[in-house]
Amino acid sequence: MKRSAPIRELLQARADLFDEVRRFFRARGVLEVDTPLLSAAAGTDPALEPFVTRHCGAEGDRARYLQTSPEFHMKRLLAEGSGDIFQIAHAFRQGELGRRHNPEFILLEWYRIGYDHHRLMVEVAELVNRLLDRKLPVEKITYRSLFQRRFGWDPLETAAAEMARTAAKEGIAMGGSLDRDQWLDLLMGAVVQRELGRGALTFVHDYPASQASLARLHPQDFRLASRFELYLEGVELANGFHELTDAAEQLARFEADNRKRRQRGQQPLPVDRRLIEALERGLPDCSGVALGLDRLLMLKLEAGALAEVLTFPYAVA
Repeated sequence: MKRSAPIRELLQARADLFDEVRRFFRARGVLEVDTPLLSAAAGTDPALEPFVTRHCGAEGDRARYLQTSPEFHMKRLLAEGSGDIFQIAHAFRQGELGRRHNPEFILLEWYRIGYDHHRLMVEVAELVNRLLDRKLPVEKITYRSLFQRRFGWDPLETAAAEMARTAAKEGIAMGGSLDRDQWLDLLMGAVVQRELGRGALTFVHDYPASQASLARLHPQDFRLASRFELYLEGVELANGFHELTDAAEQLARFEADNRKRRQRGQQPLPVDRRLIEALERGLPDCSGVALGLDRLLMLKLEAGALAEVLTFPYAVA
């Protein structure tokens, strides 16, 4: 197994990174919390597939899901009055294995009450520069402008057939039919992403509403959602939302996700009713973000692959 550094140095680098995260938030009065890895429900997003296990007990044999992020439990805490919170958490996602992916990974997730997604981007940039011990410039571009600049068409209006032609020109061959969001995800991951964040912290913001199931819609244009992603040296580091607080709308989106899952041949997933109940009680106006700490450490140590900075990557876990 190749490592970016001897094991003691790697363990120290990881510990130092986590310590610095805690110092950053402690100085700002953000409380560290801990939530379950195992849940009765899972996120319904068709782009994410959870690990499923079973609990066999007196109440019978029940499916349980390893979290793809700690988001739902953290929002339940926010609805109970926790105030600003953060968590360094293990997360699990099926099918994610490669140079920049591992099925189990570490997420830093935090929520700031009274912040919109633009204000949160400022804090994300401050934290990332501090953790990297650098002063990288910050640039922001809308998702729509990014695709218009790179491909010459509008991602909000262009048909899937045109996107497929663009993919073919970029050397991407795909069998079967994809919907518009699948083509956009493919083009972002295979073409656009590698060009982002070169020598700067690049925030892509205001994604299509169809790609932000947990973000509120943009107040000036309901075709957009108040979501951002951060890229550095072609690596996606963070994904953040100005959080949706409307329980009825959130439930409708979960149900729409499951309809899309069925259309794509995926298994529908149980809706987290406890999250919906928390939203009904009242989620404060807030923004939240998840940042991949393993990927950040990979960049910090100038490693060539995620496995080089993991204590036990998937192949030897």
